[in-house]
Parts: sequence; structure tokens; C-alpha cells
Amino acid sequence: MNPLELVKTTSPQLQAAAAAFFFHPDTLARGKELGLDGFRFYFLGRGGPLGDCDPLVVASAFGYFHPSIVEMMWTSAQETMTPRDAGREYLECAANLGRSSLADIEGLQAFNDAAEAVVANSDAGSLALFAAISAEPLPDDAAGRAYRNAVNLRELRGSTHLLAIAGAGLSPAVAHAIRRPDDTGMFGWDPAPKVSDQDRVILEQADQRTDELMEPAFAELSDEQSTAFAAGSEAIFKVFDA
Repeated sequence: MNPLELVKTTSPQLQAAAAAFFFHPDTLARGKELGLDGFRFYFLGRGGPLGDCDPLVVASAFGYFHPSIVEMMWTSAQETMTPRDAGREYLECAANLGRSSLADIEGLQAFNDAAEAVVANSDAGSLALFAAISAEPLPDDAAGRAYRNAVNLRELRGSTHLLAIAGAGLSPAVAHAIRRPDDTGMFGWDPAPKVSDQDRVILEQADQRTDELMEPAFAELSDEQSTAFAAGSEAIFKVFDA
């Protein structure tokens, strides 16, 4: 498949698989050991690689949450531990899920080589959360590394999409209301933002632009790397889609 097809095929797979660790029982248990409930571990852990910054910075990087929710979770969680420490603990939870779930998959090393080439070839400008998380060291073992690579690529997609919707003139709140209309309250938007038919058209255009913005990094892969990346993405997705 060509680079754009590779982006379109693998992005949904990795996006779904790499979110599996967020509220996995093992992640929740580790958060409890650290003194953080599931939501505070999510906010401080996922945003932790950004460092000790203002909650508005985290809200900007996350995109879809109301800033007041981010401020409440981020500020209260910091009473327990520092953001960088929480970030490293959270990413270790991701690696551990990879170790327990992906060890039997063949071709992980080839997937890792291709995934890391995509990350290295990506322009991280304006992609703060992706830049922060992908800067954290990767595990040495293939299974833990593969899941961490999936997480990096999920954040690449998410950060790129926020850039695309901003460029299209659509607010993250409206984009989220279109994508997850039943979750607006949970994300702090109450009442939910009003959505027009034109907003839906703009979001579709932003989705296409997201694919296009990611394509250059995938275009650098060899045919062999592309095949390994596609096979690895599908295999990882199937583990968490069961």
C-alpha cells in the first residue's frame, strides 16, 4: 500500500490499541499504589512528560477537555507526585501491558524499527504532547517497546489532528462534540457545544488533512518497513480488539 493508505489503515488500529492501557486494571492498580485515582493518574501521567507547567498548557496539548477539568485534575494530582515522575510511571504501565500482551507476536522488532523511523521522520513542530512523550526513553525489550511505540504514534496522530482542526477553524470542543456526542459532559462541556452541518463538513476535511500531514513521515519507509509496520499494527490491534 502507498504511504497515505498506510496512514489511513494503521492509524485507527494503533489509536484503539494504544488507549487500552489508560484505564487498564493494572494501570489503575499502580496509580492506587502511588496515591492517585484513575483519572488523576491519567491526567498527570499522560501530561507528565510536559513537565511542571501550567494547567492551560496541558489543556492545550490534550485538546478535548474543558480547561477547568484539566486544572482540577492536574493541580490536585500534583499534591501527590511530580508530573515527570508520574509520566514515567504511566509510560511504564504502557510498557508492562505490552510485555504481558504482545510477547507472542512475531515481527515485533521489524515493527519497532519501522515505527521508530516514522517518529524520527515526523516534524514535531506544534505537536507538544507528541514531542514530550516520544522524547521519553523506550524500553529495551521488543514487546514493551512495541506498545510504547504504539503510544507514541497515537500521540502523533492526536497532536496532528488538533493542529488540523485548528487550521480548519474548528474548535476542539466542537470537534469532540461531533466525534463523541455522548461524552461531552464527562469532558467538562456542559452544555454541549452547538454543532452545525458545516462543522461536520469541516471536521471531515480536517480528518483528511490529518492523514495528509502524517503522510511524509510514512513516505520515508521502505517497502519492507511498510509491510512490517502494517503487519505489526494489525497484530497489535487484534490483541486489544478481542
